[in-house]
Amino acid sequence: MDENETVDLAIENLEKNTPFQGTWTQDKVGNDLDGEITLKFNTAILHLPVTVKKVVRAPHLHHIERLAKKHNDLLLIAYVIDEKAKAQLRALDIAYLEGNGNLYLRKDKLFFWLDNNKPLKPEKEKTNRAFTRTGLKVVFHFLQSEEALNLPYRIIAALTDTALGNVPNVLNGLKAQGFLLHLNDRELKLQNKRELLERWMTAYQQDLKPSLEIGTFRFLKQEDFDNWQTLALKPAKTWWGSEPAADLYTNYLKPEILTLYTVESRSQLIKNYRLIPDPKGNVRVYQRFWKQDGVNGKTVPPLLIYADLMNTGDRRCIAAAEKLYNEFLQDKL
Repeated sequence: MDENETVDLAIENLEKNTPFQGTWTQDKVGNDLDGEITLKFNTAILHLPVTVKKVVRAPHLHHIERLAKKHNDLLLIAYVIDEKAKAQLRALDIAYLEGNGNLYLRKDKLFFWLDNNKPLKPEKEKTNRAFTRTGLKVVFHFLQSEEALNLPYRIIAALTDTALGNVPNVLNGLKAQGFLLHLNDRELKLQNKRELLERWMTAYQQDLKPSLEIGTFRFLKQEDFDNWQTLALKPAKTWWGSEPAADLYTNYLKPEILTLYTVESRSQLIKNYRLIPDPKGNVRVYQRFWKQDGVNGKTVPPLLIYADLMNTGDRRCIAAAEKLYNEFLQDKL
């Protein structure tokens, strides 16, 4: 389903269930917008700039929030918006319209919040090798080191710890989705990097990260959680991620959940850090899937910190993610 079909479906379902009438146009909009919608309700007529998405989840909120700050009265139209993302959009007072006709809109003295229509099922996308578990590891490396695109396949495979045959499949997958630009016969460059990052974050959270989970724990002593910064992580074996990593970079976020990425075994983790398995614990541990460390050697790369924070959908984490992005990532992305 393309953008126009998504908008047409959303307007159709809105008109079916409410007195609204909607008219969609793609004329005279900025490069970062998809069109404009005119909504009529009784005597009120609203002209709203629009951005269109297929599926909206927590990783997409940063980009949408930036658009909303730039374009007053922005309306997000999406085929599906997950519940966590909708709650955050309402908290940010960003208007949205779903394909099923659900609407949140506050404009002057008008306020509409419709949320009783049955959610639509996201369309199943064709498998793209760039967004399989293996492909996500390779794409993560390209997002961090774009120059790696032009290395020999065998070196890319070694840097990403993947089989040689996977590399051309990932590159072809990126090309098919419009994320690769051929500068000449030999040189490649990423394009639409913000969209690629959002796509990667969503697929990482859904498909790769669950396969990396080692377990959820708590410390034997609460003081170890309270003084987490003094914990002696095994060098080159275990790294802070998500909230604690963000705090080390920005000194902005007091962690409520401690995340670790590691190459240590479960038994080694329990012994070395005095951890106790606990499904309700506040320490979450995952296997490492990349080869480059963070700048300070104690954390995962900033790109992964950003992704994990954005995927929480938590406002305090998203604020820290934005700070991290502005200070360490925006020049690359």
